[in-house]
Amino acid sequence: MQQHPFQISRKIEYGMRAMIFLASQPMDRTVPFREIARRMDVPEDFLAKILKTLVERNMVRSTRGAHGGYALARPAREVSFLDVIEAVEGPVVVNVCQDGSSHDSCKATGSCTMYGVWKLGQQRMLEVYRHATLDRLAMSDLRVPEPAPESPTRPAAESRRVE
Repeated sequence: MQQHPFQISRKIEYGMRAMIFLASQPMDRTVPFREIARRMDVPEDFLAKILKTLVERNMVRSTRGAHGGYALARPAREVSFLDVIEAVEGPVVVNVCQDGSSHDSCKATGSCTMYGVWKLGQQRMLEVYRHATLDRLAMSDLRVPEPAPESPTRPAAESRRVE
């Protein structure tokens, strides 16, 4: 299957799924790796590599041991879609002339009529990704259900049978 040039990679998609899942959890909850993979339908081998990258980029923290797993390294409201994309794949570049190097690197510099369009397209796309934060993307159905409160016990006088 061929990927469309403007299609988001599986790596980005799976990284985003993992981050949205973690954003849906309480900050103090560490989630086991296999739970993230299962709940977000991400292949375990691929997820392991992505999580390693996210840990290296300080987006996620990992804890080892019996109660180990993963959690966001900072609050979800401080992590943008763009932060995750760039942590997983590097800087977003629509066209080589937008890669941060000099506009002079292009052979058609003097007569290029596309440069402004590519630049505007990239700016608008980055603006959308920059303003979409994980707290807005967290999914309520991924949250761990709160434990049900214990039913109140009846006072002894009420629980006696009246005969």
